[in-house]
Amino acid sequence: MSAPKRSVAPRTGPRRARARATSLVLVNTGNGKGKTTAALGTALRAAGRGLRVCVVQFLKSPSWKVGEAKAGRDLGIDWWTLGDGFTWDSPNMERTEAVACEAWRVGREKIESGDYGLVVLDEVTHPMTWDWIPTDQVVSAIRSRPPSVNVIATGRDAPTELIELADTVTEMRKVKHAYDRGIKGKKGIEY
Repeated sequence: MSAPKRSVAPRTGPRRARARATSLVLVNTGNGKGKTTAALGTALRAAGRGLRVCVVQFLKSPSWKVGEAKAGRDLGIDWWTLGDGFTWDSPNMERTEAVACEAWRVGREKIESGDYGLVVLDEVTHPMTWDWIPTDQVVSAIRSRPPSVNVIATGRDAPTELIELADTVTEMRKVKHAYDRGIKGKKGIEY
């Protein structure tokens, strides 16, 4: 495996931002790890600044009892873990699709309500890619959101329409992963 390419520091400073948006759309995509972690870091920052935050998880199952859900709820984040686990392993795809559609119903309701300064749609791209949730519905709901609602969408293979709508898109790239060497995640340090 070759070493990651090093970036060269620019010789001049960046342009100064002149406008302040009323809200932003961020997309974390790519095949590397850290998409959800980055979104939750922003959620933590938003909650710390007094914004009301909602997280809707499309893959993680309530039975997993993930640490971020407990920590988020302890901080006052409205947390919805609505997934059915790793959907590609589901023994009942019809049920799993219905679960994903219900997660989208909740996510859309939270966006449209205007009650939140930030709504995180964690791993929403998977059910979009599989045509369980129509991409045009997600894009339309985000585009027509109340002006004060920021949205973060995460997951691999973000659809082009979502990328085009976003103000910022970050693509995570896998360089190396312990799982590929047979190493399991540790409790609290899952990947």
